[in-house]
Amino acid sequence: MKIGFIGLGNMGAPMAANLAKAGHSVTGFDMADVVVEGVTISASAAEAAMGQDIVITMLPNGAILRAVAADVIPVMDKGATLVDCSTVDVDSARAVAEGAEATGVHFVDAPVSGGVGGAMAGTLTFMAGGSEAAFSKAAPLFDIMGQKAVHCGEAGAGQAAKICNNMILGVTMIATCEAFALADKLGLDRQKMFDVVSTSSGYSWTMNAYCPAPGVGPQSPADNAYKPGFAAELMLKDLRLSQQAADSADADTPLGQAATALYEQFVEQEDGRGMDFSAMLPRFEKRGRG
Repeated sequence: MKIGFIGLGNMGAPMAANLAKAGHSVTGFDMADVVVEGVTISASAAEAAMGQDIVITMLPNGAILRAVAADVIPVMDKGATLVDCSTVDVDSARAVAEGAEATGVHFVDAPVSGGVGGAMAGTLTFMAGGSEAAFSKAAPLFDIMGQKAVHCGEAGAGQAAKICNNMILGVTMIATCEAFALADKLGLDRQKMFDVVSTSSGYSWTMNAYCPAPGVGPQSPADNAYKPGFAAELMLKDLRLSQQAADSADADTPLGQAATALYEQFVEQEDGRGMDFSAMLPRFEKRGRG
């Protein structure tokens, strides 16, 4: 398959490299001067997209996605497929889908879960929105870049699934960190707390798989001085997207709203930037009721 890949950053570069390694012809573009093994670098996004069977984008936000889409869709062949793996707002994903479909280009919004490690290992999970025909064209590439792809529905459904999932993630991480900080002040041993909660009704992914308490549960960023597996500022980005979507859909999400405000404070006013999102635990440890 002939593939254009636009956005060769921490996530995009290893994803593109895995496609090239699997034998596909990959042409890439990034605003930075990058070298990616097996990937031919173009001078522009449009040049990277021209004549390709599939064009994949991995970009920072919806505004940039819309701008790149405006450049690449007009030069793509009718029947080609644009696959956006960025995490962006639902409205941008749907707007790009409309623009693509109007010119005979298929579109799939397919944000990912699994981080840089998953991108390198080819074990990402893709949450995809778009028509059955568009999804089926992209599916063989999802198999190379990831371990699972779920077709969630029409255009925008992939982004909807990602931000709903990550709203749960942000809220449950805060609750897990609050509970550990409360347990400390009640004199409850952290290991005992984990042993109870991880096998009781309070169990969750943030407790059982990504425990924010160092030395408790399986290895996690807490055991590496909270160096990011998933950075707090990325959690904040996803929570903001969830609240943007909630505003657009007139959905009442008070816990999502509260989690967004807490991560805003942590990242923008405290020392959370550059830390893992589970570093909320030492933040709560230092604070009292007031």
